Order: sequence, then structure tokens, then C-alpha cells
Amino acid sequence: MKRSIVMAALLASAFATPSKADHSFLRGVLVQMDTSSCGVAEKGSKTLAGEVLGTDAQHKSTHEVLCQEYVLQTDRITYKIRPKDDKHPALLPIGEMAEFRIDKDKLILRVPEMGGKEREYIVLSMTQRPDSADSKAASNKSNNR
Repeated sequence: MKRSIVMAALLASAFATPSKADHSFLRGVLVQMDTSSCGVAEKGSKTLAGEVLGTDAQHKSTHEVLCQEYVLQTDRITYKIRPKDDKHPALLPIGEMAEFRIDKDKLILRVPEMGGKEREYIVLSMTQRPDSADSKAASNKSNNR
């Protein structure tokens, strides 16, 4: 009898604890997309004469690489983010609601309108919104001193 009670308690506690896959997401709105310079891509090739004669004659072509940067705005904080995968970035819809969570050193973002696929982003900056309730409370507190 005691074993069945212990087993029932263990099973109940196993279902009550959240699983690792169950993450809570925050909500925000994608308000802006910009492009910025991420560096320069070089493509070089050695000539046959350069290879045979041992000279450093190379033909190099360079072009500036542009990265997408998005502004994700929550009710308290504005995030500036960049896709972690520079080779295959997804174009996100501006003005749409997005769900995100911060996991270690990256921001995991999903847009329900795009199928809900999770994508990794790098956080470039975080600023508190001046119109948020927390910043108003802090300014009222400092004014009352």
C-alpha cells in the first residue's frame, strides 16, 4: 500500500514539474529593420603565372557585407538584434508580434505568423523605454527626494 502511494506521488510530481522544452516566451513587436555594415567579403584567385613564377599576383574582388538589424520593442525594453546566421537570414515582418526568450548569450525569437520557427539572434543593445511604467516610477522617486 505504501509503495503504491509513493509511486503515485512520484508520478504526480513528475507531471507537475515543467519540462526543459517548456519555455516561457516574452512578447514584443518588430518595429524597424535597418541594414548595417558587417565587414568586407574578399574573393581572391591566384593566376597561373603567379603560381609558376612564385609571385603574389592575385586578383581580388571585395564587396561590403550588409547585415539586417531589427528593433524589437516590448512594453519596458527596446532590443536591437541581428541574426546569428549571417548566410541565411530570414526576413521578418515589421509591425508583427514576436515571441522571444533569452537563452545564455543569445535571443531566441519566433514569429507565429511565419510558422513559429525559432531563430537565434545576437543582442546588440538593450535600452529601457522612456515611456514605460518602471522608468516613470524611478523618475518620480528621484524627484521626490
